[in-house]
Amino acid sequence: MEHQDLDHVISRLATDPCVDQVMLRRLKKRKLMLKDMIAQLESARIPDLNA
Repeated sequence: MEHQDLDHVISRLATDPCVDQVMLRRLKKRKLMLKDMIAQLESARIPDLNA
């Protein structure tokens, strides 16, 4: 949910010419970190076929 919320905020801020670019960059990094965490959690749910 947080990843999706960040996506909406970033989309809105990206169109604003007065937006703080540092803040926008930090939000994008946070979104990427969340995406990586989601991928790790999904990967952990898949059973190991070699076991």
